[in-house]
Amino acid sequence: MARMTRPGGLGAQTWPELDDRRWTVVVPLGALEQHGPHLPLDTDTRIAETVARRAVDRLAAEGHDVVLAPPLAYGASGEHEGFPGTVSIGHDALRLLLVEFGRSVCRWASRLLVVNAHGGNAHTVVDAVALLRSEGRDVAWWACVAPDGDAHAGRTETAVLLSISPDAVVREQIAVGATARIGDLMGTLRTAGVRAVSANGVLGDARSADPEDGRRIVDGMVDRLVAGARRWSPGDRGVLA
Repeated sequence: MARMTRPGGLGAQTWPELDDRRWTVVVPLGALEQHGPHLPLDTDTRIAETVARRAVDRLAAEGHDVVLAPPLAYGASGEHEGFPGTVSIGHDALRLLLVEFGRSVCRWASRLLVVNAHGGNAHTVVDAVALLRSEGRDVAWWACVAPDGDAHAGRTETAVLLSISPDAVVREQIAVGATARIGDLMGTLRTAGVRAVSANGVLGDARSADPEDGRRIVDGMVDRLVAGARRWSPGDRGVLA
């Protein structure tokens, strides 16, 4: 029989309630970075936490021994440092954080799943997960990505925030930013940052964002994450398919 955890996730538990090694710990990974003039700095963390929490709730209801850890709310966001409010810990610190987090969790839990919602973290997550897996730890990751979504603070993320945190969206500031293909912008983004290609920090057009689209996007993410966690078959890069 599955064991039910207390409301509030990992931080609300007592150690005897976790005193065996069958648990899967799910940790949301976000960032603190500009998201245009209309979305909060913690947008990525909100998305990661929402998707992870809903997936954990479903998996627990199905009988899986799974618990949600508090989010890791800082990431590698150097490309956004041209805008006030952004706080980036960089790739080296993020890698060390994930590796030490994973080593510690896997001393008492069976598995660790990192749910990442900031694209700039992805390379570092792959590297950290690969090291942890090479050490014999059952660690995987999954990305909060919407099919056909735009790049940053545009229609996709704005729709999601309108769905999950409507009060956090400054609706009168919803705007269009750089709308060129992300591949065409990538060279400048890497060398000069987001501000060099978008004065307002938006990569996309947020004006058509709709909360119902956001709800469908989140539901789809949760469905895919739950399916991947059920299968638990990490690929070569440690990602759950």
